[in-house]
Amino acid sequence: MTRIITSEDVARQAGVSTATVDRVMNGRAGVRPATAERVLQAVEMLGYVRDTRASSLSRRNKRKIWVFLPDSNTSFRAALSEEIEAAAMEFARSCDLVDVQAYMAFEPEDLVRSLKSVERDSCDGVILVATDDDDVRSSINRISDMGIPVVTLVSDSPRAGRAHYVGIDNIAAGRTAGRLMGRFLIDDRRPVALVCGSFLVRDHVERRLGFEQLMHKDFPQVPILPALEGFDDPAKMEQVVGALLQAHPDLGGLYSIGAGNRGAIQAFANTGRGDVVFITHELTDLSREAIRNGIIDAVIHQDPGHEVRSAFRLLQAELDGTPIRWEQERIRIEIFVKDNLP
Repeated sequence: MTRIITSEDVARQAGVSTATVDRVMNGRAGVRPATAERVLQAVEMLGYVRDTRASSLSRRNKRKIWVFLPDSNTSFRAALSEEIEAAAMEFARSCDLVDVQAYMAFEPEDLVRSLKSVERDSCDGVILVATDDDDVRSSINRISDMGIPVVTLVSDSPRAGRAHYVGIDNIAAGRTAGRLMGRFLIDDRRPVALVCGSFLVRDHVERRLGFEQLMHKDFPQVPILPALEGFDDPAKMEQVVGALLQAHPDLGGLYSIGAGNRGAIQAFANTGRGDVVFITHELTDLSREAIRNGIIDAVIHQDPGHEVRSAFRLLQAELDGTPIRWEQERIRIEIFVKDNLP
């Protein structure tokens, strides 16, 4: 008896996932032309005839989604983890399995090592907090070329072959911080300091760019000190911010672009400085209390729950070939000060 050729045979021959075969056979978007051509060549060579009943049943099979997060010990990272756990339970009801894996924060080499484990036979979709690094881009392209859709979360790698990015417009967020800083300082000409988590992650780089562009254009009288790195580590942030306050007794403002603000808050407490405008990101229990106590002046926030749910919805749309409601997926920039804390 002649064996029936299946979509798994086509996927194996073309070097892609069965989800990609399904998208090509149904004429859905999200597949690179070269990848689609390999699938069609495999279909012709093997003489594959699509069984619509079997295809319907195959969509009920469990699909595996891999999520890659940095292992930083921050409140925002903890919030992302909680939201991913909640989303995993929700998507488990639609027959998806979610595997969360940690990599060393701000270490592109470790993320690349982690992504090497992604293969078409063990993974159907990837969500990751990306580092904008050449090797990371190559890893994302390798995964995408196998027909596995990739969604970047919070931090993007836009030149890679990812399907979607979920997060705020970080240049706009940086410009927002600059506008707030300039307005808080009014006619003050004291210098302003910036502390990034890392110069390697795109969201921090873009926030810095937006901040500096806005300040140079609209508040050119305010000097901006060279940016520093705090690596989202509270101990490092305490050291960096403490040194800034000591070296610049005339410091007028601090824009903390990343996390680790527990250390920055402690540095202010150690010095007793209350005359510095302090703007940062992400509303957490810690930053909320610091706003109430007059240490932090404003927080620029992104909703981690919205971002995680959006990432899963977009990935599921890629896998199922269903329409996307773009108005639902837009991540908004929120501003919190003492007067509007939730």
